[in-house]
Order: sequence, then C-alpha cells, then structure tokens
Amino acid sequence: MSENTTGPETKSWLESATVYLKPRVVGMLFLGFSAGLPFLLIFSTLNIWLAEAEVSRTEIGFFAWVGLAFSIKVLWAPLADHLTLPVLGKLGKRRSWIILGQAGVITGLLGMASVSPGEDLALMAAFAVLVAFSSATQDIGIDAYRIEAVKDEYQGAMAANYQLGWRLGALVAGAGALYLADAIDWVMTYQIMALLMGVGVLTVVVIREPEHPVEKKEKRSFAQWGQKAVVTPFAEFFKRNGLFAYIILALIGLYKIGDIVMGNMAGPLYIDLGFEKTDIANIAKGLGFAATIFGAYLGGLLITRFGILRILLLGAIMVVVTNLAFGWLSTQGNSLEALSVVIASDSLTGGLAGSVFIAYLSSLTNRSFTATQYALFSSFMTLPGKALSGFSGIIVDNWGYELFFTYSAIMGLPAVALALYFLFRERRYGQAIPLPGSPQG
Repeated sequence: MSENTTGPETKSWLESATVYLKPRVVGMLFLGFSAGLPFLLIFSTLNIWLAEAEVSRTEIGFFAWVGLAFSIKVLWAPLADHLTLPVLGKLGKRRSWIILGQAGVITGLLGMASVSPGEDLALMAAFAVLVAFSSATQDIGIDAYRIEAVKDEYQGAMAANYQLGWRLGALVAGAGALYLADAIDWVMTYQIMALLMGVGVLTVVVIREPEHPVEKKEKRSFAQWGQKAVVTPFAEFFKRNGLFAYIILALIGLYKIGDIVMGNMAGPLYIDLGFEKTDIANIAKGLGFAATIFGAYLGGLLITRFGILRILLLGAIMVVVTNLAFGWLSTQGNSLEALSVVIASDSLTGGLAGSVFIAYLSSLTNRSFTATQYALFSSFMTLPGKALSGFSGIIVDNWGYELFFTYSAIMGLPAVALALYFLFRERRYGQAIPLPGSPQG
C-alpha cells in the first residue's frame, strides 16, 4: 500500500499543490477524456433519449445491466497484462489495449446512431453493450498506465487529473449531447460523439509507454501461461492480505453501491419533473461539472495532506447525505433552485469520493500485476451496484422516487461503517492492510 495510507508525513499546502504540474499528471487529462466520453452515452444521456422515446421506466432500468461489462472486466484483464496484440502490439502493452477499446467504442456509437429506440430497442441495447465492453477494455489499459506511470505518492493527483479529463469527456457526452440533440437530432449527436473519440486515439499515439517489470522470456505451456496471467495476481492479493482480503473487497463493493443505484434514475427523474433538455444541460451538467472538478481536486489535495482513509470516510458519509437530497428533490416539482442545490452537492461529493477511491484502489495493487489486480478491484466496485440498479425502474414505477432514493441512501451505510473500521485499524496498527509485496501483517 502507498505510504499515504499509513500515516504520511504532513506537507505544506503549496508542496501538495505542485504535484499537479508534473508532466505525467497533466497527461492524464487526455486519457481521462477518452474514458469519460462514452460512459454517459450508454447511461444517463441514453436514458434521456429513451425517456423521450416513451420507453417505460422499467425497461430503462434494465439498461443499467449494460454496465455489467465494467463489473466483469476482470475476466479479460489478465490478457492485457500478458498478451501482446497482433499489429497493435507494436504500440506497447498498455497503449495497444487502449486503442483496441477505442475502436470498439467508435463502432458501437455509430451503431447506436443508426437505430431508433422506439422501433428496435433490442438492437440499441446490443450496440450499447458493444460500447460498454469496449469502454471497459479501454479502462483496463488506462488504469494500468496511470498506476505504472508515476510513483505512489502522486496517485492522488493522477486520480484528480484523470477525473478532470473524465468529467470533460462526460460534459461533452452529457450537456454537449443534450444541446446537440435539442438543436439537431439524436442520430447526428451520436455520430459526432463517435468522431470525438478521435481525441483519445491521437492521445494514445502521442504518449509514451510506461516501463514494465522485466520478465524472463521462456517457453510456457498454455496451462503455465494461465497460471501466471490469471491465478498468480489473485493469489498474491489473497496471500498478502489473508482473510482480511474479503473485508477489503466488501468495502470496495459497497463504497459506491448507493451512488450507482441512484444514478440510474436521475435522468428519468429530471424528465418526469418537467425539466427541458437545456435545463438539464445547464444545471445538471454545467453546474454539476464545475462542482465535480472542484470536488475532485479538493479530494486530491486532501489525500496528499491527510492521507487516504480519513477522506475515504468523509466521501462515504457525503454519498449517503446527497442520495437523501435526491429524495427531497423528487418532492419539489419543477424547481430550478432545488435542482441546482442537489446537483451541486451531489457532484461535489462525486468528485471528492471519486478521487479518494481511485487513489485507494491504486494503492492496493502490486505493480507486477497492475491491470489484473486493478480490474479486480474496479469490477468489485461496480458489480453490486450495477446488478441491483437494473431493478431501479421497477421500484420507481411501483413506489415512487422518494422511497427509491431513500432506499439508495440506506445502501451506503455499510460503507461508512467499514471505512470507520479501516481508519481504526490504521490508527491502532500503523497500517490498514499489508503493503503490496509484503507478507501478511
């Protein structure tokens, strides 16, 4: 684990802030943009398109299961650690997998643009699944690059800049897409989004491949290759942490569960409250973007100054509170003021919690198995939330938004309890979990 999680030496605010000037930290902006662009196009932005096409809230809820691709990416992440792609492999281990994912995203977005959701919802879902799997593949490569590009003490700043880039991409895919759809139509909007993925492709061509641990070249059978690529990364994590590994995975799986479940119904809520697409773009996306970036950089700064676990606890508490705020919003009718307050607070929370959780997951990895272990952690992060969020539309259709958002807030309470426990362990034993590469503590 990073020393930041084990009682870091306190730095001045100026020393903490200068980390954002480092070239590789700056470079994460562009990779973050490439990762953030496709995300909303298969979730909240797509949900608004579907709602306008008079697709039922129950069917919209089922579209959340498209996101399970991000939760099972651990199944093919070992390939990114150990398999060289033909032709693209000349770019290097990380860059080749990133660009493979980008190609799939572009293909899927163009496919979605060719389909009318009111006429062929199943085909729309199929293309959305292609975008999801391809985006998850891109994420595997980007996450591994981010962890390998700098040392642990800069991971908080890398996470913040990654979030800035991600949110810029999400802003384009959120507010930008809504403005375009209002001015022209959804078809051309998704075609333009596919074209903008070229930013990510150009970035991959420009950046340099990070250094990787040197591996001895030796002939192996398929079974031996599978042992090294698939079994060893998981075995190392469980050997290092023992039974405590399951508690770590529980925190990872529960930390964002309420936020993920809640987010699936945010778009339909805006439409049902009578907000226009431009209202949503201006407030939910514009103000939300600014608040998220502030939260992300605040989170990175607080991590550098105070360490990960205290900010991890703060983020968990804030997620519960802001989910309750959405329940309050559902009772306020068409109020731009209420929408602004709730979106600003939720976005600030998302930015801060995002920075600290990315930094926390990064600190857990052994760099000999970066892609595989990080994919394991990020898969557990989204799996419970994505599995449950598919039922969110059923809850809204039968019991309403207020009960739904209260339910999603309650789901965040176990994460608060676990974060408190981890902080207790750090203060009592000097570290919350054993360091990567060390024997069990």
